[in-house]
Amino acid sequence: MEKVALVHDYLTQRGGAERVFELLCKRYPNADIFTSVYDPERTIELGDRLVQTTVLQKIPGAKKYFRLMAPFYFPAFRALDLKDYDLIISSSTSFAKAVRKKPGARHICFCHNVTRFLWDTQTYLREYGDYRVFHHLIEKVFQILREADLIYSQEPDLYIANSTIVARRIQEIYSKQAIVINYPIDKNKFIFSNKKSNFYLVSARLISYKRIDIIVEAFNWLGWPLLITGDGPERERLESKALKNIRFLGHISDEDRRDLMSTACAVIVAALEDYGLVPVEANASGTPVIAYGAGGVLDTQIPGQTGVFFKRQTPEALQSALLDANEIAWDYEKIRNHALSQFSEEVFFSKVERVIESVCGTQAMDLTHAAV
Repeated sequence: MEKVALVHDYLTQRGGAERVFELLCKRYPNADIFTSVYDPERTIELGDRLVQTTVLQKIPGAKKYFRLMAPFYFPAFRALDLKDYDLIISSSTSFAKAVRKKPGARHICFCHNVTRFLWDTQTYLREYGDYRVFHHLIEKVFQILREADLIYSQEPDLYIANSTIVARRIQEIYSKQAIVINYPIDKNKFIFSNKKSNFYLVSARLISYKRIDIIVEAFNWLGWPLLITGDGPERERLESKALKNIRFLGHISDEDRRDLMSTACAVIVAALEDYGLVPVEANASGTPVIAYGAGGVLDTQIPGQTGVFFKRQTPEALQSALLDANEIAWDYEKIRNHALSQFSEEVFFSKVERVIESVCGTQAMDLTHAAV
């Protein structure tokens, strides 16, 4: 049986990339887990699995200010000792793809995106007020990191992209082809409800590219009830603009999130998402999605059946989509069945394991005790 290492950039939050990594950890219970910095209080549930970290874990404040250590991640991952592993599966939006492998080993990278803060810097960092003040210094550092990113992007033997738009970026920036396999959701973590309550839901980190400001402004105008879960540097600014019909709930439990997903009128997504698990999770709960019609949602949503798109990232365009969605007689069971038939773990891992067998020349089922 091959020895497998699972590697993730950092386990300090609970976003879509982390939820996919959680599924990989469950699928391969005998694999060893590696990351740069680990905060079990704020990330995915790994039970009693040992999580091996880098030297960055020992730096005071590393768990909270993990983004500030960007220049040190590549050396930290290069220093990991993975010479005993036959198969490395990395889950990365930035640094984990840089790990070394022994001769003859294989490295498959689940690439959630190219390193966003390096290749789309203004979009990613604009919520940080000091960014423009330190632009010249930051740009010099980022130029060095871009060069390193291009070098280390050649380490994986194969890239798996979560959407067609990400596969295109991998080709354009890293000059590497990627297989597109849409990421799944854990259907056991979501419940179906035919009964919807009188509120809309946002579930996202409160950072600028998520464009929660558009949603707040639209709901200020409509006066409809809106619940916003998640936290981030934008929260204080957004709360100052929101009227009383909008509530910020911060971090909530998986159980509370599951209940809100299943009973919301709709889930709102205003960002240009590389893939976006939230729309699929909403559909798995029988809930339609109102989303900016670009990026990953084009792979996952059927307009008029599972959701409604708006074409511009403006409050007016979102308001129009909300009013249109309010006139649709949604078939909630059909919405859920679409998600489960297209984006289940079974569908996902059947594709993944065919890829592993092709790349590694081994039976992928040997890597796990049983099918999901």
